Amino acid sequence: MKATLILLLLAQVSWAGPFEQRGLFDFMLEDEASGMSEEDQRLPLPDLPDIMPLVPECPFSCQCHLRVVQCSDLGMATVPKNLPSDTTLLDLQNNKITEIKDGDFKNLKNLHTLILVNNKISKISPGAFTPLVKLERLYLSKNQLKELPEKMPKTLQELRAHENEISKVRKTVFNGLNQMIVIELGTNPLKSSGIENGAFQGMKRLSYIRIADTNITAIPQGLPTSLTELHLDNNKITKVDSSSLKGMVNLAKLGLSFNSISSVENGSLANAPHLREIHLENNKLTRVPSGLAEHKYIQVVYLHNNNISHVGTNDFCPLGYNTKKTSYSAVSLFGNPVKYWEIPSTTFRCVYVRGAIQLGNYK
Repeated sequence: MKATLILLLLAQVSWAGPFEQRGLFDFMLEDEASGMSEEDQRLPLPDLPDIMPLVPECPFSCQCHLRVVQCSDLGMATVPKNLPSDTTLLDLQNNKITEIKDGDFKNLKNLHTLILVNNKISKISPGAFTPLVKLERLYLSKNQLKELPEKMPKTLQELRAHENEISKVRKTVFNGLNQMIVIELGTNPLKSSGIENGAFQGMKRLSYIRIADTNITAIPQGLPTSLTELHLDNNKITKVDSSSLKGMVNLAKLGLSFNSISSVENGSLANAPHLREIHLENNKLTRVPSGLAEHKYIQVVYLHNNNISHVGTNDFCPLGYNTKKTSYSAVSLFGNPVKYWEIPSTTFRCVYVRGAIQLGNYK
């Protein structure tokens, strides 16, 4: 009897062929087929659509997450191909890219931030940035550019290109860039003659410019009246005259430290009526700048490490009461040959607290 049962089981197994799964839904189809008639089961099965990947392709070695493509520190010599079209931030810093070509950023219509810092870029094709119709931030610092690229997106708000080899700034570069807010051009071999008069004019939203560590000898002319911060530290500027700050009605912070300024002409500071902070330390001033006493809003004045040998009673504060709208919160005079014990006690009558005055001995 047992032998008969074993033979029957072996025969049943031999009739059943091996299971072959044709697709993801085989089990589902078999369950549905069990409730079909024989005629329906003979009908050919419909072709199932291919399952598309849910995540866009990411360039080899890069990391892609939440529309951010990070391809830094990979030794790349060119911009990677097949960048996801929904990318909003592309990081290509610390590579060996030498040129930005037309088509490198095609289809990146949603890109907001492009980081190309610390490469070896010396050439940017005229139409390279044309597809970037939503670009707001462009970082080109620490490359080998000799000029700023033209035809930058009209949507650009922030441009940083310090530590390059830029020697000229043309008016045509910034034409039409009405959304620009921040420009950084420090540590370039720029001279005053290399910045065209009015090169930054027309950008009505521009509020911050930094051109430090260059060879300019004067404050650039034709700056937009919208500026609130102007940083020109560590240059070769020799003086501040009546035309230097003309039209700077919104300027709040002025950085002129580490220059060769020997004089600030009377009336110069009046052109910046809302100035609140001025840095003139490490220059060649022999006296406190004229016009400080009459200025209503200046609160911070850095004058240390100059050649100031005398401070008068009315150099900082006006004669009348209630004419200065804000009190000083910081005044530095250390590192000057002035003898602090000879300064009249009433000189700083409009200082907020005595601790805000920094004198010290001259060494």
